[in-house]
Amino acid sequence: MNAQQQQICAALLENGIDAKLAAVAVLPDIVAVDDWIAIPTPSIPGRPARLQLVAPRDVPRRRNLASREGRFALLHALAHIEFNAINLALDAVCAFPGLPAQYYADWLHIAKEEAAHFAALRRLLQVMGGEYGELPAHNGLWEMAVETADDPLKRMALVPRVLEARGLDATPPIRARLQALGDTEADAVLAVIEAEEIAHVAAGSYWFRWLCAARDLNPDTHFFTLLDRHYRGRPGGVFAEPARLAAGFSEYELQRLRDRAQEGCAGG
Repeated sequence: MNAQQQQICAALLENGIDAKLAAVAVLPDIVAVDDWIAIPTPSIPGRPARLQLVAPRDVPRRRNLASREGRFALLHALAHIEFNAINLALDAVCAFPGLPAQYYADWLHIAKEEAAHFAALRRLLQVMGGEYGELPAHNGLWEMAVETADDPLKRMALVPRVLEARGLDATPPIRARLQALGDTEADAVLAVIEAEEIAHVAAGSYWFRWLCAARDLNPDTHFFTLLDRHYRGRPGGVFAEPARLAAGFSEYELQRLRDRAQEGCAGG
């Protein structure tokens, strides 16, 4: 492990919020990867000690965004996603040696943008008199990181192209609700996140397809093989199709996702 990889892994394992943001801010844009080694994905990444992880059903609901509690719960949940996204990008750099230098540059850039997203949401929480870590959250994003720790192909397919792509679907209706409430500040933060997350998912799509080509796999069909093998449940609801197309999904993939969502609804 060279000094740059040590620096990135230290940022991944940093628990303190301010310390992690500071560590990410000074990470290099380009790394020398000749002596990169595989660093096992940690079962527990760096995150605030006060953060309580619970089952998804026990996460505070956020239906009434007109209330302070509902708005805070929503922004806290979004901040939790972005904090996890920092760790996911850093782990994508640390865990998988032997890839092109551009792969590492892409995920370092993404880690810095995820840190900026988290910082912007955290400021909204602070304006409301709170802080990230005050409410329980679930660990689904990191559980998928652990499940895909053995293979960058699986990681690119199932984290950016499944879990993070769901954020592309969820953001437009959230923004519409915030706009209806006149919360222009939160909406402006989400507008930036929405635009940049398309590029993050697109990076996942690019490297997923690159790895499929290197292994002589059909990316369109292999994506669904991995989805069936590793993803619990069925991606459903309304898909943000223009955003997904911009993020590297093919028309074939979108049609299969639509079909699977309809099958899930038909099956109850």
